[in-house]
Parts: sequence; structure tokens; C-alpha cells
Amino acid sequence: MSAMPPGNPASNPFVSSPTYLMACQQLRNVVRDAGLDQGVADRLMLPKRSQIVSVPVRMEDGHTEVFVGYRVQHSLTSGPSKGGLRYAKNVDLGEVAALAMWMSWKCGIMNLPYGGAKGGIAVDPAELRGGEKERLTRRFTDEIQNIIGPRIDVMAPDMGTDEQTMAWIYDTYSMKVGYACPEIVTGKPVELGGCVGRKEATGRGVVYCISEALAELKISPEHTTAVVQGFGNVGSVTCEELVKLKAKVIAIGDRYGSIRNDRGIDIAKLLDYQSKNERKTVVGFPEAEAIPDAELLATPCTVLIPAAMERVITAENAGKLRCRVLAEGANGPTDPEADAIIAHSDIFVIPDILCNAGGVTVSYFEWVQDLAQFMWDETRVNAELKKLMLDAFRRVRAEAKARKVTNRTAALSIGVRKVANEKSKRGLYP
Repeated sequence: MSAMPPGNPASNPFVSSPTYLMACQQLRNVVRDAGLDQGVADRLMLPKRSQIVSVPVRMEDGHTEVFVGYRVQHSLTSGPSKGGLRYAKNVDLGEVAALAMWMSWKCGIMNLPYGGAKGGIAVDPAELRGGEKERLTRRFTDEIQNIIGPRIDVMAPDMGTDEQTMAWIYDTYSMKVGYACPEIVTGKPVELGGCVGRKEATGRGVVYCISEALAELKISPEHTTAVVQGFGNVGSVTCEELVKLKAKVIAIGDRYGSIRNDRGIDIAKLLDYQSKNERKTVVGFPEAEAIPDAELLATPCTVLIPAAMERVITAENAGKLRCRVLAEGANGPTDPEADAIIAHSDIFVIPDILCNAGGVTVSYFEWVQDLAQFMWDETRVNAELKKLMLDAFRRVRAEAKARKVTNRTAALSIGVRKVANEKSKRGLYP
């Protein structure tokens, strides 16, 4: 069955993106296997709403530069749309649309009252100086003001953005509407109504899933080795949480290079080293040796955690993986061709829409707290996160075993069915 969305491909602005076509192919597979209504499936294939904006910014040297920004809302059926905002040099409309679609399934699998959304600005944040990032963020917020709101679309941090970025969005939106509106974003500073534990939530959720997988496979954490691709918020927190379980992280990579120490990398020392160097990289860490990036994913280990970009595991390298568990901390790190190869191996896959759902789950907690103006302590946040993550993990495993399908197919089926069922019950207006 074709991965192409319905309608005329020539008029579809998303189809030039291989990431979007990958998301469509996954959806087609679920529709075929689950026997979903084709009309509903066609509606799910295309985003509900997409906006492209130009974002002019006065740079530090006085000249004006114009950036391109995107906000895609895949679904508004289950509630307001929810999803991160990323700053990345090569981000495009199709990539953002795919990420928004995956967020819909993620919210579905976690039973959150959201649809999926995503945003992006085509910029390398490392190249921004002085107040450029703030001016960029505030102008982008102003440009998309007409399609965001606490009951419409709620943004959160993603690649290249952080809690300070969310604080600027919160302030800009609040100035426009005339009152403080902390529920317009999640992942903001605790002092502004952010949720304790939100920054660590995605990494913690990854490790909750890894712990369940190891228990099912009867592998003790003390005998577990891990390789992590990406040492940003998700990758670094995942490493810290694995060390707490007494697992050993033996290799780590980031955008600048990869390092390895088979005796185990001291994560506390690596974080200190990273914080003190200008590029914020793991490269050059004195207690590990440099390795070629191509070797990172092929390093023998118990758990491999791609926690950076999408489509890094392909048909070319899938057969070279030497892990027992593949825990997808990033969105869409494994393409369909690689999936077919991995399905014939003994690798236990924890799919992205389950594995990295901790972030949106605690974002939901933050949104609820802001709406109610009643804040939780971190003990409650972590307990509620663990409860929902383990419940979702077990539902996916039950589905996979009952239907004799892969974990990815099971997870996608649960997420897609929830959204499709809600669309079907609401009907088609008019």
C-alpha cells in the first residue's frame, strides 16, 4: 500500500519530506492491519492546520534577517493540540508535519486529552548571539498568535529550545491578551508556573521503559551496558537515570562526535566537562576515547538509545546493531526499511511514541496545574509519570503478544485507534 497521502501529490506541500512519508507509511500499515475506516484514515493522513510564517529579526550587528517558521496542528479532535517547538537549521514543513502526527499517536497511547502539534524555525540556535534568540522567539509567537491558545495549541521545548524560550512565549502571549496566562506553554521555569520534574521527564520515562524491558528479558541493571546517541536534555538525563540503576554507559555521541569507554563513562564528570566548553560537546572528554560516528550505533551493548534525530537507523546500518534493547528516545529514529530488518532479529524495540512520551505526559501535568492554579510536588509528579508510563508499556506488550505483532505496530495501533475512534464518534461536520 502506498505511503503517499490522499489527494494530488503535486499539490501537497509535505510530500518532499522523507520523514513525513515515513510517518504516512506507518499510518497506512496500521490502517491496513487494524481495518480502520478509510475516510477517517485519510483525514488522519493530513494535518488539520498548518501555518508558515516569515520571522524578521534585527540581528546584533544591526542588519535584518528573515527566518522561516512553521506550526502544524495534526489533530484537534481529542483536545487542544500539543507539541514542541524546535530550532534547527534544516527543519522544514514536512518534518514538522510528521512530528505532529507522531505526537497525536503519543498522546493517544498515553490517554492524554490532546491532539498532536509541532513547530519549528529554520535556524541554528548555536549561531544566535546576544538577544537574537529572544527577539526571534517573541516575533514567531506574535506571527502565530492567531492559532495558539491554552485551549487551542500549547507549545513546549524541543531541540534547540528550552525553558527560557517558553518563558518568552508565555510573556509575549500574556502581553497580547492582557493577563498572565501560564497555561499557554509547558516546560517553562518553575518560578513561572512550570512543573517540577518536567525537564527530566522524557529521560526518566525512557528509563522507566528500559527497566520494564530488562525485567521482562530477565537482565539485571547491574549487568547492563548502554550506548546513547545524543547528549542534550533527553540523552543526558537518560544517562543519569541509568547510572542510578547501576547500569554502565559505555559510549555517547553528539552532533560534534562520539566517545567510548568500555569501563563506563563518569556521567557527572562528563556533564561538568560539557558545561565548561564553548560548544557544549562531549568531544575531547579526557576519560574516554574518540570513535568514528559510524561506529557508535554498532557498538555492542545491552541497550542502544538513539536520543537525537529522526531516521538515523536505516537499511544500511540496521543489520549492524549489536544491542538487545533498542530504546527510542528520539522521534522517528528508525525508518520502515530498518524496522523490517530489526523485526527478524532478537532486538526488543521500545518504540518512540511510547519510549519518549514522558515529556508530553508531564507537560500535561503542568497544564492541568496551571489551569487549576494548584501545584504538585516532585514526588507526586514522578509517581504519576511512572504509573502512566508503565501502564502504557504493559498495554503495548499485551497488544503485541495478543496479535503477534511488533511493539511498534502495537503502539501505533493503540494510539491511532484512539484518535480514529474519537473522530468517528464525533462525526464529520457538516
